[in-house]
Amino acid sequence: MTESTTWLISGTSRGIGLELVRQLVASPSNLVIATCRKPDGASALKALKGSAKGSLHIVSLDTGNEASIRASVKEVDKILAGRGLDYLYNNAAITEGNDSAFEFSYKGLLETLQVNVAGPALMAQVYLPYLERGRRKVIVNTTSGLASIGLDFGAKNATYSVSKTALNMLTYKQAKARPDLIAYVIDPGWVKTDMGGPDAMMEANETVAKQIELAKMVTPKDSGKFYRHDGEQVVW
Repeated sequence: MTESTTWLISGTSRGIGLELVRQLVASPSNLVIATCRKPDGASALKALKGSAKGSLHIVSLDTGNEASIRASVKEVDKILAGRGLDYLYNNAAITEGNDSAFEFSYKGLLETLQVNVAGPALMAQVYLPYLERGRRKVIVNTTSGLASIGLDFGAKNATYSVSKTALNMLTYKQAKARPDLIAYVIDPGWVKTDMGGPDAMMEANETVAKQIELAKMVTPKDSGKFYRHDGEQVVW
């Protein structure tokens, strides 16, 4: 019997994270550990258990809380039962919306950096031993086109952009520190979610299908790079 491919995904109660889980558990070859802040209230996520062909486990995890991240390891360890982790998918993020470099909330900036940068950094640190045992050893950090200085989106969404640019650098450093892993950032595009809003250009299922396809195809030569959901490389 073929061993399951293991996925640990953050921010799965809605939006892109929920769609990632939906598509992955449609295959019996996947074991998905879906994390979110409040599993009891994640009705759409829990509903996927009824139709899942793969194995779905839901774990409480707040990526803005160090204690929560560290506490999740014990539960994930039980689920993996000696297996490694093939994919760590840092999807959870928050945004302060359309602020600017001179008009922003100091508290909001710190909270955004905590969730969008420190959270994924600590996730990779505490789950590194499991990635080392995995067959694929992939870290996917969800970024944004707004993080690209080269694309030049101007003054908008400053706090969010700063956090995602920092996440890009974290990923680059991860790739350089551990060439035996594959770590990359992906811009999912402007997607119709609670964060993206109703005017966005893409449905969640479109970007997620491409993201999963890319995750399965990447090799060590792709580590440390910035990609769009469709696999096109993005300028830093």
